Amino acid sequence: MHQANIRKESGLSPLFLFQFIFSLVFQGKNLYRTLESGRIDNAPSKDAICRFLNRPTFNWRKFLVTISSFLIKTRLLPLTSEGRARVLILDDSTYSRNRSKSVELLSRVHDHSTNRYLKGFRMLTLGWSDGGTFLPLAFSLLSSDKEKNRYQGLNQRIDKRTVGYRRRKEAIQKSTETMFSLLDQVNPFQLCASTLLFDSWFAFPVVIKRVLTEYHLHVVCMLKNMHRVYYTYNGSEYTLGQLYKVLRKKRGRAKILSSVVVGLGKAQNGNDVLVKIIFVRDRNRSKKWLAILTTNLELSDEEVIRIYGKRWEIECFFKVTKSHLHLAKEFQCRSYDALTAHTTIVFVRYIMLALSAREEKDPKTLGELFYLCCDEIEDIRFTEAVLLIIDLFASSFSKEFLLSEEQIQHFLDTFFEQLPAFLKSSLQKRAVA
Repeated sequence: MHQANIRKESGLSPLFLFQFIFSLVFQGKNLYRTLESGRIDNAPSKDAICRFLNRPTFNWRKFLVTISSFLIKTRLLPLTSEGRARVLILDDSTYSRNRSKSVELLSRVHDHSTNRYLKGFRMLTLGWSDGGTFLPLAFSLLSSDKEKNRYQGLNQRIDKRTVGYRRRKEAIQKSTETMFSLLDQVNPFQLCASTLLFDSWFAFPVVIKRVLTEYHLHVVCMLKNMHRVYYTYNGSEYTLGQLYKVLRKKRGRAKILSSVVVGLGKAQNGNDVLVKIIFVRDRNRSKKWLAILTTNLELSDEEVIRIYGKRWEIECFFKVTKSHLHLAKEFQCRSYDALTAHTTIVFVRYIMLALSAREEKDPKTLGELFYLCCDEIEDIRFTEAVLLIIDLFASSFSKEFLLSEEQIQHFLDTFFEQLPAFLKSSLQKRAVA
């Protein structure tokens, strides 16, 4: 936390506040109900939590990158064979605040899954995957780059020297510019990642060439047919649709229809950039086709498709964070700093579940692990209550009936033997701990 400038200025420590907010989702109650119950000793006040979340000087992005990078290098890379492809994945998802009005930088965004507009943000996320485990590295909650689409503006009282102000300015940039800010935060080679995967929303030639030359990463991405984007083939320029028409296709029900190496123009260093485009059959619409691009010409067509399949892991990540971990639902945050802080805490919850799933001997979904964590917390509370009752019971026996310690212990042992097996094991574990 100190590396991310998350330091105590007064009151409770940041670590205690972080742990308290982190555990809320596993207790099945929101912040208000948790504080009202009075069941947690030394629980922080609502004001302390709000001050913690609203600090513009806390560098939450560095905090998340540091945690994820450390766990990847120490816990995941030793478990992954050298020949296994490790990739970076970039994608965005809607961060809905459809019932809000006064949230800072709230904007009108388009939801591609429902083809509707809503109030909220676009959550641009960069993550790492080895095909078995996905970990988020960095994110940015994007508002609209057009002022007319923003319901609320930037808080002008924020100190322009803080990291919070820089995140706000970043939020009103185009997503193709913000993605490079996220890539600047990570070191792909320390994470043994050599390929960046993304969808067709970012598949512009200028983006692909910049990733290849500045970050020395290969790109595997989906393409869409854009009438202003041309590819050079046999000395002529074609759009993606025109290129498909001039190519010779495989006959029958082949899944891979065709592949071709084309020119994408010149990079900043003046060298020609060659890429391979693979046309595959759309399994949902057999008469349609999809196009996948790769800058690594040494890969086979089948290997390119297999690597691009890893991109689906970030979609599962979005599903878990929204359905189980209360992304955008747990707090009624209004400042952009609080939105960033809470989203970071949600991502750390996911990291815990992802590592637990990796280490489990019997495979479980992340949803199952989430509910197991909730059940375990409830078991701990129940066990603590039972042990407290037993201690009071033993104390009362020694005072009222003047029994010796041996007689009380014999009575308690007999009592334990009569308990159900599941309760007996829980009490024994708690007593040992």
